[in-house]
Amino acid sequence: MLKDIVAVKPLEHYQLYLQFEDGVEGRVDISKLVSFTGVFSPLQDLNYFATVAVNSELGTIVWSCGADLDPDVLYAIISQQPISTYEDSTIVAR
Repeated sequence: MLKDIVAVKPLEHYQLYLQFEDGVEGRVDISKLVSFTGVFSPLQDLNYFATVAVNSELGTIVWSCGADLDPDVLYAIISQQPISTYEDSTIVAR
């Protein structure tokens, strides 16, 4: 897919509003995607969670603790489209 996130807005209860470069936008509940352990443990604090930002170089959302999320996964959730696999995108030579 490789769709970059271009905007993020923190919402209540660990939800984020995301906008992708192709105009797809919507809400995702991060608490359903990650357990708040390891690099994600600081995100338990809702004030810290709200410091989320877009890293335009990576095309995804990040927190200063080093946590980030795969934009393809977030795009698949919001667009309700499955993530394509390598096998889906290969061309068979004849």
